[in-house]
Amino acid sequence: MYDFAADSADCARAVEAGLSEYLTGARLSGPGPAADRVIAAMRHGSLEGGKRLRPLLVRQAAAIFSVPREQALPAGLAVEMIHCYSLIHDDLPAMDDDDLRRGRPTVHKAFDEATAILAGDALLTEAFALLANPGTHPDAEVRIRLVAELAAGSGTGGMVGGQMRDIEGEKGGFTEAEIAVMQAMKTGALIRASVRMGALLGGADARALSALTAYAEAAGRAFQLADDILDVTATPETMGKATGKDAEAGKQTVVARLGLEGAREMLDRTVSEAVSALRTFGPRADGLRATARYFASREK
Repeated sequence: MYDFAADSADCARAVEAGLSEYLTGARLSGPGPAADRVIAAMRHGSLEGGKRLRPLLVRQAAAIFSVPREQALPAGLAVEMIHCYSLIHDDLPAMDDDDLRRGRPTVHKAFDEATAILAGDALLTEAFALLANPGTHPDAEVRIRLVAELAAGSGTGGMVGGQMRDIEGEKGGFTEAEIAVMQAMKTGALIRASVRMGALLGGADARALSALTAYAEAAGRAFQLADDILDVTATPETMGKATGKDAEAGKQTVVARLGLEGAREMLDRTVSEAVSALRTFGPRADGLRATARYFASREK
């Protein structure tokens, strides 16, 4: 029987160890030696915390096709570097202006704004360098598809574009449909990329990839719904970051539109949609099912 707690903890340990090994001067030097200060900032923004859910999704999707965990890890690390870079930049004064992340000072508070920007830039760059490395997958075509998938999920049609829409929504307001599009880009696109990258590592055919994409899109909506609910209901101590900032900033969320109970009902329906998308995979997809359910039940 699948054990979500054990699998997620094992994945978090593997990601922590993998990032710690990768984010060093010896690994990151190019034509010149790597800058110690920016590496220290990259490590501060990436290590010692985080649920590592996106690498877990890569692992779980790859497992459907019998890809060993260690072979799925490099792609998971690349996704996590993108996620961590986005958090570093989101916390900047020009964005969400947060002082706390994972219970510690944000990177721009621990270092300075310029170093935080460069640390995020470097994590973004190194994610694609890692995917392009033959050690990630022996087939160059697969590596190219992984690079393209992560770029689509994190770029202007994905996470970055969603963040821009979020900023615009603070000024002009959104309809419920526009909120859904913004959140599918800002949060859902990287979750979608994570699942699809795991499937690509496993050589998924078009039908399997379509089913996993449907799961990932629903799971992404569930994650964001839960996040919006927690921003209203959780304490800063539980979350390890400031809460209640969405309403304070006038951010457009489903909670603001439907209220807490309406958002919770939508969350339950969305998790059911995600789980239903996996019916053709049987027990092989129990990991992904458990993660979707975890999204709805998490408390931080």
